[in-house]
Amino acid sequence: MLKKLFAAAIVGLASILSMNAQKAEVSLSYGAYTQMDATDMKDGWSHVNNAWGALNLGVNFKVAPKIWIGPSYTFSSTTTKGGPEHSNIAYHAVMFNGRYHYYSNSIVTLYAKLGLGVEFSYMQPRHADNYTKAYCAFQVVPVGAQVDLSRAWAMYAEAGFGAQGLFQFGFKYRF
Repeated sequence: MLKKLFAAAIVGLASILSMNAQKAEVSLSYGAYTQMDATDMKDGWSHVNNAWGALNLGVNFKVAPKIWIGPSYTFSSTTTKGGPEHSNIAYHAVMFNGRYHYYSNSIVTLYAKLGLGVEFSYMQPRHADNYTKAYCAFQVVPVGAQVDLSRAWAMYAEAGFGAQGLFQFGFKYRF
């Protein structure tokens, strides 16, 4: 009962905030060195290579003059070292993010971002059945910078830690 009440409250709050949204944006970025590499999100597998990074896709809604919120999806993958047990892991993270703009001038906007969600490690062992493990995913960005290229397009870079990467670089499209 408590879980249903909590879920209903979250859905209601998200609906109210999205109705009040003044603007929306879609972002696409690449992040290097993810939470999946730094922590054991590999079900204890050994000899796992570092992933190539992460592709991130997000949708954000402006709910207050300096606050944006929205969901994001992150994909990454890796393999184990070669040999007869060579296997693959695919990482899928879904998070809810909040961003606060703490400084802005005519050229750049500086912001902080926090994301929380779930990461699914799709384990694909060579000689066994595939299976999925779920882990807590997060993203903490104390410093992010955005430069507007036009009224609709912006490029951005972030330094933080989490499922989306230690360093991110990408583009945003506002509509």
